[in-house]
Parts: sequence; structure tokens; C-alpha cells
Amino acid sequence: MNIPSKRKVATRGGDGIIRLIEQDMPQLKKGTVLVKVQSSLVSPGTELKGWVAFSKKRNNPDPNEKPSPFGYSNAGIIEEIGEGVTEYKKGDRVACIGWGFAQHTDYAVMPHNLCIPLPDNVSFDQGAYAMLLATAMHVVRRGQPEFGEYVCIVGLGIVGTLTARLYQLAGNYPIGWDINPFCLDTAKKFGIETAMSDAGVIEATKKFTNGSGLDAAVLANAGPCDETVNRLVDCMKLSPDGHSMGRIMIVGWPTFAYDGMIGGMNNIDIRRCSRTGFGYHDPIWEHGEDYPLVAMRWTTKTNLALCMRLIGEGKVNVDALTTHRIPLDRVEEETGKAMQTPEKMLGVIFKP
Repeated sequence: MNIPSKRKVATRGGDGIIRLIEQDMPQLKKGTVLVKVQSSLVSPGTELKGWVAFSKKRNNPDPNEKPSPFGYSNAGIIEEIGEGVTEYKKGDRVACIGWGFAQHTDYAVMPHNLCIPLPDNVSFDQGAYAMLLATAMHVVRRGQPEFGEYVCIVGLGIVGTLTARLYQLAGNYPIGWDINPFCLDTAKKFGIETAMSDAGVIEATKKFTNGSGLDAAVLANAGPCDETVNRLVDCMKLSPDGHSMGRIMIVGWPTFAYDGMIGGMNNIDIRRCSRTGFGYHDPIWEHGEDYPLVAMRWTTKTNLALCMRLIGEGKVNVDALTTHRIPLDRVEEETGKAMQTPEKMLGVIFKP
């Protein structure tokens, strides 16, 4: 195959518009593969700070924010193999992740360790969820859950809902908080107990835990959340001397005052949970050899492989999160229409 000299790439701008541009094809280097992209998934929290926030830029544009390519999760077919890559061949179906690599485009040059084979019964649209499902998996691993624990997920976007589902699979009992009725209804499709994040959420959560209190919580939201964290602290299990106990994992971008403002935090562990596991953003690993499993059981790649297995086995229904499928050639027009009701946008898939 003759590698095209140009590719199409979606860009985001400070005016709240997603545009398609043409740019030179990245070079196929040692340790990389060329993927003809079939589907890519928008990560609204990381890429756009949320569809609602991004849509508001149309009325209040930022002239200093120039259009730039974005995206970090797609799936497609390998068209060319770079030097040193032995585990793939032309025609293999793969899911791909990585900022600056797995963009919203028709062709992507991918480090081979940021790709994972797609099982035969996993579609390209499903494979495009690889990055966000692996992120959710890393959150659960960082949380070190035990069977039967009660966990609260604050923010039922894509990552929050997937995190709650993985907690279910790990033998835990999650409850999800959100202020968006659409997100609450979507989470219920996974059998997740939900509660509107308002003044009544404390009583609802204590009832859910049968009075024992939460063992852990996940902040999968963004923005100021002092009040939300105070409510979480009120819902956590208590020690005999009245101190709140448990773990809070942070995967979103919330802001809250830790010292002095929030009472009872001294015995709560706070753990940041970014990325997808070991290896991600290590260029030597991404383009080279994987870590030995005996020394590093759960790398980004082994997490990705398990994610694809869970989707293929029907244990994680990512299709229930997809609200829009948009042809890449019509991305500006169709995203503009969709953003008229941004509160009803979750999984948005671009189709080259």
C-alpha cells in the first residue's frame, strides 16, 4: 500500500467549534504501526472540559485558543508495520490509545504498545472506548477494593459510569451521584444505584449502605466541590472516636480545600488516579518491549487487553453510553447540532 501523504484531523477551537483540517501524515517510525481509523471516541472531560462547557465558548469565544488536533482513543485496521514490530500484521484489528497519537483522524501512526488486538466480537465503536475503560480500571485498582464494600462515584459521565460498573464486577456495591438526570438514567441501565447530588444525597447514601457508611468514593467530576466532599465525608464509615474513615480516589479535576475547611479528613486516604496503568507516557515502553509480567502484572497493555475481554464477554456494555455517531467529514455541522442539547451528550463517536 502507498501511504497517503495527507490525513484528515478534527480540531477544537476557542470558539466552541470542532473543525476538520488536512495535515501531513506522521512518519512511520521504528516501533510504530499505521492504523486506518474506523472509529474514535471523544473524551468530553479531558478533551473539552465537558460538552456543556465547550458549547458555551460559542457565545464567549477565546481568541487566544487556536484550533488544535485532539483525541486519544480510537480503533481501526493496521495498514503498515514499522521496523521492529513483530506482534502485528497488516489487516489486524486494534484499539489504540494515547494523546498525540490516537486522535480523531482517518489515519494514525501508533506506538505498537499503545495498541491492543480487538476480539472478533468487539466492534470498532466498542474498541474506541479502550482509553476511558482502562482509565476506570486503573481507578479501581488504585482503590484496592475488598468484596462487599460500598463505594460512591461522584460524576456519572463516561469514566464515572464505567468505574461504577467495574466496581460491580469486583464484588462491590456502587452508588452514583450526579446533577444531570440524563446521566443518572444512563447509569441505571447498568444496574447502578443513583442519587441526585443535592441536600438529600446524604440520607439516600446512608440508607444504601444500611447505616454502615461508605468504604470508599471516587471523584469523577470537575470544578469546585467543597460541598460535595463534605457530603462524602458525612457518608463515610466512622471510627469509635468519630473520625471518618475510608479512601477517596480522584480521577476527574475537582477542586476542594483539604486542610482546615473539611472536618474529619485526617483518617481518609486521598489517591490520585490518572492514566491507564504503568507504561503510558514512557516512550521507551510505548515503542519498545513490554514489561515482564512476572515483575509488572498490570501494565497499560494488560489493562487494555482485559478491557477488551470484558467488552467481548458482554460484561461492560459500552454501547449503552454511546449517544451520537458522527461522520468525520461532517464533524463541524453535526457536533454543532448535537451541542444544542449538550447535557444529553455522553459517548460521541466520530466515523472516518
